[in-house]
Amino acid sequence: MNFTTKFAERLLPLQPRYQPLLTLRGVPKFGYLHWGPQNSRLGGVSSKNMAWSLKKCDLSIENKVGVVHPSTDDYAEEAIEAIRVGKVVAVPTDTLYGFACDACSMEAVNKIYEIKGRKHTSPLAICVGDVSDIKRFAVTDHLPHGLLDSLLPGPVTIVLRRGESSVLDKSLNPGLDNIGVRVPNDNFIRAISRGSKSALALTSANLSGQPSSVCIKDFETLWEHCAYVYDGGVLPSGRAGSTVVDLTRLGKYKILRPGSAREETVAILERHSLLEETLAI
Repeated sequence: MNFTTKFAERLLPLQPRYQPLLTLRGVPKFGYLHWGPQNSRLGGVSSKNMAWSLKKCDLSIENKVGVVHPSTDDYAEEAIEAIRVGKVVAVPTDTLYGFACDACSMEAVNKIYEIKGRKHTSPLAICVGDVSDIKRFAVTDHLPHGLLDSLLPGPVTIVLRRGESSVLDKSLNPGLDNIGVRVPNDNFIRAISRGSKSALALTSANLSGQPSSVCIKDFETLWEHCAYVYDGGVLPSGRAGSTVVDLTRLGKYKILRPGSAREETVAILERHSLLEETLAI
């Protein structure tokens, strides 16, 4: 069974109950606002200039055992070190809050499954710092030139074949031929991935089967299981998560989850002459 089938089994019965926000002016690539640090190339806000406040959550949150910090450049090295020693951290992305760890540390990956109460048969996606990193972990040779750079960084998870040359440990999502890959449009998590010199295993910061988190208060009961929780304020993606698209077949695409950027994603795919493959139910 491959990653695509696993995604289809989990995502099709559970269409998002929330709708993404309307397109706003002056916002990143796929047109929604993000309070956290952004890719400056895409017109985002530098994290050094971002005034962090827990008031963004409209909540009064106590700093439990010192684990809550702002998701700013000043704390990136701290997060990188935690990842390197096999810890789990909670971070904002351009869609939802997520749990992240070193994808090549099975001890850390197992911690994420334990924290979420998630079955090990449910695959994890990975996050890398730059589009150019993807080829280290998955097969990209069959994709049209410029496609990945048009989609990413952004709120899209692309599903690709791992291939024999992938540096990922085969114990990550064992038995699956494919892997979901993200390059979020968020400077903080990308800096962590770059600094770790590895891919991050990434999944939503919530108990399995529960609503996704757009604010750190949403998963407050799970803070104690993380080395650090990084606050980027309220994320306005509408809990829809990333758009998941299967790009494993030459010249074809398959939307596995509409997510927060389906229309924009499809437009880019079809502009690169890819044809939609109907998902068998």
